[in-house]
This record gives sequence, C-alpha cells and structure tokens, in this order.
Amino acid sequence: MSEPGGQGDAGRDASREGEDTAPLPPEALCPGLDPTAITPALVDAMRSARAGDEGVPGQDRATRALTFATRIRHPGFNAFVHGPEGSGRRSLAMRAATQAARARQAPDDWIYVHNFATDWKPRAMSLPPGRAAPFRDAVASLVDQLRTAIPALFKTDAYRERRRRIEDTFQERQNEGFEAIEKRARAEGIGILRTPMGFAFAPLRDGEVVKPDEFQELPLEERQRIQDRIGELQTELAALMRQMPVEEEKRRNEIRALNAEMAQTVVDAAIKGVRAEFEDVATAVERLEAMRGDLIDNVELFVIDISDGEDSPFPEASMPVSEDPRFRRYLVNVVITNGAGAEPAGAPVVYEDHPTLARLIGRVDHTARMGALETDFTMIRAGALHRANGGFLVLDAMRLLREPLSWDALKRALRSRRITIASAAEELSLLSTVSLEPEPIPLDVKVLMIGEPLVYHLLSALDPEFGELFKVEADFEDRMPRDERALPSYARLIGAIGAREGLRELDASGIAAAIGEATRMTGDAERLSLRLRMLADLLAEADHWAGDAGRDKITAEDISRAIDERQFRAEGLRQRWHEEIGRGTVMIDTEGSRVGQINGLTVVAASHASAFGAPARITARVRMGTGRVIDIERETKLGGPIHSKGVLILSSYLAATYATEAPMSLWASLVFEQSYGGVDGDSASSAELYALLSALSGLPLRQDLAVTGSVNQLGQVQAIGGVNEKIEGFFDICSARGLTGTQGVLIPASNVKHLVLRPRVVEAATAGQFHVYPVAHIDQGIMLLTGREAGTRGADGRFPKGSVNGLVEARLDAFAQARRAFAAKDGPDEHAPGDIDDDER
Repeated sequence: MSEPGGQGDAGRDASREGEDTAPLPPEALCPGLDPTAITPALVDAMRSARAGDEGVPGQDRATRALTFATRIRHPGFNAFVHGPEGSGRRSLAMRAATQAARARQAPDDWIYVHNFATDWKPRAMSLPPGRAAPFRDAVASLVDQLRTAIPALFKTDAYRERRRRIEDTFQERQNEGFEAIEKRARAEGIGILRTPMGFAFAPLRDGEVVKPDEFQELPLEERQRIQDRIGELQTELAALMRQMPVEEEKRRNEIRALNAEMAQTVVDAAIKGVRAEFEDVATAVERLEAMRGDLIDNVELFVIDISDGEDSPFPEASMPVSEDPRFRRYLVNVVITNGAGAEPAGAPVVYEDHPTLARLIGRVDHTARMGALETDFTMIRAGALHRANGGFLVLDAMRLLREPLSWDALKRALRSRRITIASAAEELSLLSTVSLEPEPIPLDVKVLMIGEPLVYHLLSALDPEFGELFKVEADFEDRMPRDERALPSYARLIGAIGAREGLRELDASGIAAAIGEATRMTGDAERLSLRLRMLADLLAEADHWAGDAGRDKITAEDISRAIDERQFRAEGLRQRWHEEIGRGTVMIDTEGSRVGQINGLTVVAASHASAFGAPARITARVRMGTGRVIDIERETKLGGPIHSKGVLILSSYLAATYATEAPMSLWASLVFEQSYGGVDGDSASSAELYALLSALSGLPLRQDLAVTGSVNQLGQVQAIGGVNEKIEGFFDICSARGLTGTQGVLIPASNVKHLVLRPRVVEAATAGQFHVYPVAHIDQGIMLLTGREAGTRGADGRFPKGSVNGLVEARLDAFAQARRAFAAKDGPDEHAPGDIDDDER
C-alpha cells in the first residue's frame, strides 16, 4: 500500500509556489563587479599605495585606539590589540608605534658598573642617548693607559729609593729591639738560640751553651736565678714578637701611602682627559670620581709584586683590558644605547617574538672557570623591556602566556615601573647560592599586546590586574562594508600588499577579481575581507601564475587560476566524500521524494583554511507517545549543546502550533544517518522539522531539494553560517549525477545577502538547471518540499483539510485519541507504546 501523496506527487501543485517561493535570480547569487567598473581613479588609487600611500581601510576604531594608546603618557594605558589572525593587527600596531616613536626624543643610555661598596650589587647608571658607548671606550682606554703607566712609575729609581728607606727603617727597628734583648741576655750569661720552633734561651759558660746535665749540677740557687732571668727574657721577647705585626702593618701602610702618593699624579692625569670629555654628564663624572678613589686605593692591582724587582705575572700588554681579571671592576657594561648610529633618532620600537623570562627582563650570564660557574656585572644582558625602555614594546599574547613566569614578570615591571633582573631559578626558589643582584632600572614603556579576542576577554575576566595595566582596547575588524566609497580604499590596500610583497601590478580585471574573492572570503555579499594575510597569499599565488603565463600584470585569469589551484590542493577529503556519495556508500537521494526523509546540509572543515559543504540524510519516525521528540544524536552523546537546543526549539514549535486542545501524544525520533562523529549547530533544525512534518502528515519530501536554516519557536527560518559552501556542496553532488533542472537548495531568506557563489553554480542557475530558494517561514519551505499548501487556521480554528498543517494536526489528534482509548482499557497498568517516563529510562 502506497503512502499518501507518493513519489509521483513530488512536483504537483508547483503553480502554488507563487512569488514568495520563487527561486532567486542568478544576479542575486553573487555580487558581480564588471572590470569596466574599475575606473582609472581606482587604478590610480592602487598605484598610489604601491608608491607608499598605503592607508588602512575599515580599521578606524582600532586605528584611533592605537593612536590614543601610543600618544598618552600616563601609566596603565597599555593597549591590547585583538582581532582575527591575519587582519594586519601586528603591522598596524607596529606602524602606530613607529609613528609615535618618531615624535619622541631618544631615551637615555643605561650602563652597569661595579659597585665598589657592595660587590654583588652592580650599579645601574643612565647617560644621555648615544654617550654610553663612548664612555665605555674612554674608560677602557683609561685603564689600558694606567696599566702601562703605573708599573713604569713603580720601576723608577725615585720610587725604589723611597721604598727602600721604608723597608730599611722597619728592619732597623726590628733589629734594634732584638739586639737589645740579646745584649741583656749575654750580660746575664744567657744566649739566644734559633730553633725550628722559634727562639730559645740557654745559659752560657765561656761562650758555650751549658749542657742539661751540667746545668743540673749547678747549685740550686744559681739554677733558680738563671731560670728566673730566662723567664724575664722570654717575656721581653714575646712582647717584641707581638709588636712585630704592628710594625709590619705600619710598614705596609707607609708603602701603601707611598704607592697612593706616587699613583695619584698618574691617575689624576689620566682621568682628567676623560672627565673633560664627559664634564656635562653628571653620572659619568660621579663614576670617574669613584674610580679615582678605588684606583688609588688598589694601585697594587697594577703591580702584583715589585719588591724583588721581578716583572709582574700579568704583563702590561699580554691580554686585552676586558679579559684581565684585575681590571674588570673598572670597565663599563653598556646595557642599552640609543640615538647613535645610522638609525633615525626617536624612541625605540621593539617586537619580541620569543618572550621568555630572560629575553623579557634580562639575565645574568655565567662562565665556567676551573670547574665552577662565575659571573660579574659585565655579564648582565638586556631584555626586551630594557631595549624598549622609553618607547614601545610589542608582544604576542599567546606566546607571552605560554612562557613560564613571563606574564607575572611583565605585570610586576609595569606595576612597579622598574626592571628587576631575576632568573627563573630564583623566582621558583630552586637556588639559594649567592649571585648578582643588579640594581633595578626605572621603566617607562608602552606595551602593545596582540592576541585573539578570546584571550582578551579571558584575561579581563580572570586577572584582576589586567584592567589596570591594559586600559586601551584596540579591536580589529575582519571585514568592511562593500560600497562605492570603500572600493578606492580597498584598491589602495591591494596595491599596498602588492608593493610590500614585491608582486606585479593588477590590471582592471585583476582588481575586480581580487575584490570579488575578498567578498567571498567574508561569506557576505555586502562585505570585503580585511584578513590581509589571506588576501596577500591569494595575490602571491596569482602573481606566480601570471609569471608562468608570461604576463607583466596580474589579470582575472590569474586570480581564477590561483583559486582553482588552491581548491584542487585542498579537496582531497571533499573528493573522497563525494565519491562515496556517488558510489552509493553514503546514501543521498537527489531525485524523487520520500516520507520523513530530507537532505540537510553540513560544512566539513578539512583544515583551518579549507571547508566544504556536504549533504547529510536526516530521517524522522513518529508514533503514539507522551510528547517526546528523541534526538538520537544527543542520546548517544554525539550531539553538541547547540544542536540539542535546536531540537528542543522545534519540539516547542510543534507543541505550540498543533497541540492546542489535546496533550501532545507523540513519540518521534530524529537522526543524522551515517553520521559517526559529533554533530553541533542548529542549522539543520528546519530540515529536522520538515522531516517531522512529513512523517506526521504522510506527505513525501522532494529529494532534489536540500535544506539549511535554523528555526525559532515561531516557525521563522533564521540565518546560518557557511551558506555558500553548503549550496555548492549539494550542487556538486547533483552536477556529478546530472542536473535535472528541478534541483536546488532552500536557504533562509536572511542569508540571501551572504550569497557569493562560485561561477559554476551561477552559470547553472542562469541556465535554469539549479535553483536557490529563499525561505522566511517553515510554511514556505514545506510547501516547496511537498508541493502542497501549508495551510493557516481558519475562523473555526482549524487548518484547511488536506493542507500540510491540517494533516499533521489530524495525525496528532489521532494519536491523542488512541492514547486515551488505550489508557481506558481494563487490565494491568500498562504504558502506551513509547510512553516511557524519564525515570524509567
């Protein structure tokens, strides 16, 4: 027995479609741009951009935000630049920072020097821009001069004579004391002996030392007298020996004073020349004064040992000053220098591509020496904050957040307004050894951080400090309106990209084709793409094919070739999918009609830059029940939350539209056939509703029409995404099987403005072989799919008999009556078929 309205009814009542269900004219399927519309003014606009007048169309909001952020000098007004990848956000941020930097003065140079008071705390000092490197070289030259002049000074006869007198005076004082004790001892008949253990006293007889046994034979009184006297002499000798270190210290002090006196003249003469050059730099003068005192106090560094007349173990010219360990304390470590060289003056603009902790805030290097790690202030290295200090630092948000400790270090530096160098080991308390603690450097920097909108909103919500430190939001658009006013600026953009990438110039047809593809990138006929990377890639590929064809300009043919080649490279998955449909492995009908079966449209993302449309069979089954619509995708946990929401909405539409006087006594199931992965999105909810209405009414649905669009509780069909890919996906299946002239796609009427279909679809529509129907309400769609009027309630509150809605309501009423009859039967408490409570499932 055939079902009501069998396959032969698929095309009947086509005359009832009326104007509301007429297919779109071919010109509505893709916004055309005739190359003749590319006026000389547009070509000139493109050429002006190639000459350097770029312009940034469509980014007025972001441009104003960046201009404000780079000009305001108050702390905390750092900018977070967010927008889609490839929208030119980094280029525009760098350009805004560079323009603002030119208006600023070059910031000070910064150096690290040895701290003569505290060795492990190197001092940070600022110098006017461009003066740090000359000061470093002048100091190195000064030390090099001194390490030649001072040893020569200490080899002069005058110095040797004065030092000899000091040594002789000390020796005389030492000898006088010892001789006095020795003289008194001999007068008492006691001699002083030198032993390996020091000095010893012994009694003498006739100038010879009395042997112990002979000493014991002496009278007791004499022995006692000798021992008492020896004790007194030992006390005197001990006092003399205790005085010797004091005398030695006096000798050293006198020699040190002599050395300082002799060196002062040489040091002052050497420093005087450097000081004259840097008299206007207070920090340089301060450093020279500190060096002067330390050089004079530690002049021995220049001559390790001259008392024996031998040469120093560190010959004056044996190694560079920077490598001589004696003199590193006097050198200058230039951390940052600005305003010198061929670069234009102004504030620095730094983009840090790899913002690790060390590359961000600086580090202290170490060198292996004799099996140990050593370091000093000359191994302090600058980070990105140092290099950008006084100017602008541009960072990628995700790269920064992926680096351990970097985000906290950046916030700490911005909050305290100073740069403190610390290693990751110190931050994590992994090391407790003594290391350098460089003096912090004051920080004055504007940070422009680039990231995705999601990152911006997550930081805003989860990090309380983020809003205080990044008060400016620069929001980049990924599209701009397509109108007559926008075309010149977009032509300039194309020219600027071509000039930056070194590409050929586009002719009028090439400009028209590029603008057309830029529209296609947005999926919106009224918009132009601002994803500059994608546009640049397209132009680069077109430039290649233009060169391959021997053309000196890029034409529409080259743009088309680039698009075709790109699609061919990326269509491996699409081709296999469509092959399986063509072979019948994946079941899709493109002719005839079926009850409770419809072709829905999906988008398969093959990669981040490639997606294609593919039809999917959706089926619905109904029977008597308790008003449940079972979403099999959700029950098997393959349906996402948005898809489940769409099914619940269509359930609400069913209940509100048809079950107005009786309980909804329906049990229905919906499924995407041959779907083995997750399903999400609500763009198939209208197709699912059509399948349900078909199953309830018994009317078959045309299989030569595919459907996309979401539905709300009022039955209105709402816009969806990927409309172009979905239409093309079904068209390609129909085209492979042979176009019949009746095939087409139902889309939401609100998606018409998004149509930017490929030429193959437009050409088929022009020939009447394929149709695109705009649908605003479910009633329009069901009429197209069944060939029968949907029907509206009359004055009696009933749908017209024989209409789709009338058949649906009649079927639901029959379910309700059958349910009441089943419940009224005598016997055990049984459920109606499909009448299963949630608690019993």
